[in-house]
Amino acid sequence: QKRASGDPYFSHPLEVAAILTEMHLDEATIAVALLHDTIEDTDATRKEIDQLFGAKIGQLVEGLTKLKRLDLVSKKAEQAENLRKLLLAIADDIRVLLVKLADRLHNMRTLGHMRQDKRLRIAQETMDIYAPLAGRMGMHDMREELEELSFQNLNPEAYKTILQRLSDLSERNAGLIKNIEQELTELLSQHGLANATVKGRQKKPYSVFRKMQSKSLSFEQLSDVWGFRVMVDMVPECYTALGIIHTRWRVVPGRFKDYISTPKQNDYQSIHTTIVGPARQRIELQIRTRRMHDIAEYGIAAHTLYKDGTNVSPGDAEARQSSAYKGLRTTIESLAEGDNPEEFLEHTKLELFQDQVYCFTPKGKLIALPRGATPIDFA
Repeated sequence: QKRASGDPYFSHPLEVAAILTEMHLDEATIAVALLHDTIEDTDATRKEIDQLFGAKIGQLVEGLTKLKRLDLVSKKAEQAENLRKLLLAIADDIRVLLVKLADRLHNMRTLGHMRQDKRLRIAQETMDIYAPLAGRMGMHDMREELEELSFQNLNPEAYKTILQRLSDLSERNAGLIKNIEQELTELLSQHGLANATVKGRQKKPYSVFRKMQSKSLSFEQLSDVWGFRVMVDMVPECYTALGIIHTRWRVVPGRFKDYISTPKQNDYQSIHTTIVGPARQRIELQIRTRRMHDIAEYGIAAHTLYKDGTNVSPGDAEARQSSAYKGLRTTIESLAEGDNPEEFLEHTKLELFQDQVYCFTPKGKLIALPRGATPIDFA
């Protein structure tokens, strides 16, 4: 059996499992990833999976099979009910969402082999539902890639234009990121933070597009298309690094946020600041510990990595994930109890997808826009 790309079908569950392995997830989650399409696409039954791998894995595989049939881009009432089913499955066991997100990520990576109407439907569903869910779970890397792949399919002209402008900018400023990394690293080392790591990168097309839309700016008006992260070992060193950097360079007013003292709901922690830094470039900085970095990148999955600085056992990792997920689970369960489709969708977009604006098209399709946008921006 072949996928639309021409690859053997078994390559898909292998890739899904590989994505979750990179996130250091437990053996049971990896097993579910490998088996997630067996009931749908083979002669295997739930009973056989239970006998071979245990009832819990069988339950998760069956849950993912049911989710596969959901259409989250449909009429308003149907969309509400399908989204409710998705959220209930997630509330039952977080691993359903982790495998579903990895499954969606690999499908998005190979989306180009599908016919256009199906490609657009899947990309819209990913942008509206799965990318925000990944963000709500604190899985920044996953969310960013899902958004970029969706944007590439939904608005290919804008994607290509911004990508080309970013490429031109990178050529004009060849070596700039490396030079800033080096200057920041040397400055921090001179002041006792020899362990600090500085990483810089140019922002991605969708991130740039979102800022252009929300701020009503042209590409040329953007002043901060580079972002830098400073990573240290201990929390006090974050504030030491902040003081060193603020003493050396001019701070841009109104751009400071301390998510270390006040973490986001998804456990995200970092200090955010913007400076007019080396080469008089306006750059955004995130300062965090290495542990905070893993949680920022992998979200709830990162709770498998740490227990007071040491690796955790699979059982303890599951308990820590469950604890970290408690707030979102409560939100999901309360959302899923509603009866009215319109109220359900309204509450869901407010509670789960807080950093996006949602509006309905005349045909009842739910569209995600950046925070600060209005329906006029979509029109």
